[in-house]
Amino acid sequence: MPGREAEMHPVLKAFVCGSISGTCSTLLFQPLDLLKTRLQTLHPAVNGSGRAGMVTLLFRVVRTESILGLWKGVSPSFARCIPGVGIYFSTLYMMKQKFLVDRSPTALESVFLGAAARAVSVICMLPVTVVKTRYESGRFGYGSVYGALKSIYQTEGARGMFSGLTATLLRDAPFSGIYLMFYTQTKKLTPQDQMDPVLVPLLNFGCGIFAGILASLATQPADVVKTHMQLSPQKYHRTSQAIAFIYKDFGLVGFFRGGVPRVLRRALMAAMAWTVYEQMMEKMGLKS
Repeated sequence: MPGREAEMHPVLKAFVCGSISGTCSTLLFQPLDLLKTRLQTLHPAVNGSGRAGMVTLLFRVVRTESILGLWKGVSPSFARCIPGVGIYFSTLYMMKQKFLVDRSPTALESVFLGAAARAVSVICMLPVTVVKTRYESGRFGYGSVYGALKSIYQTEGARGMFSGLTATLLRDAPFSGIYLMFYTQTKKLTPQDQMDPVLVPLLNFGCGIFAGILASLATQPADVVKTHMQLSPQKYHRTSQAIAFIYKDFGLVGFFRGGVPRVLRRALMAAMAWTVYEQMMEKMGLKS
């Protein structure tokens, strides 16, 4: 086994570490993603007040769909995140090896690296992201990820498979760029070389939470637009149409619907993914 690990290409090691970190974080935080999707697509007149809180919706899902209903969409989430996070980290590793030789990235370089690596992952995995969003909405009765992909392609063509691409790129590429910038810069401010090695992962996790909150807030409007476009591709042919609809029906606050569960999930998920990834890369003798 040690010999086999030694023969593994560094980029493949980065892919494996990223995939494992994505698996752990996806399983733990899927309920938050489901609540975020439901909150973003609730009719504005629900309960007569136009509002439904995250806790109210949580109990509603558990009451009507059981506790396991909170993990609806976990299959496409796995299908997207396991290879998707692997693609992201391996692409990021390759770019660091090519453009940054034995040095840490500057703030601007971190934005570029994070955004570029995420854009590659988004484009590769977007069809599965569409399926995941529809599963979580509770509006579609797909039996499997493969069946959903087949149905979407047959009824909506390639446009349906890649609906919301622009909005997804506008959400995920900036998120990863902003996240990586704050994460790397915050870590530089902490004296990790003077700390107990046992505490370093906890410190990294804290830096990840901070970076994740800021990046999530900055990209929340794009996430709302993406959700609407992927649930109703026939209705919205352009990103501008979805933006106009959300503003007309929900106002400016509509662009931040589902913000609380998304900020919680993205911050915790990114922090966990990076912490697990860096620890695994260190065990494999590679610099993340």
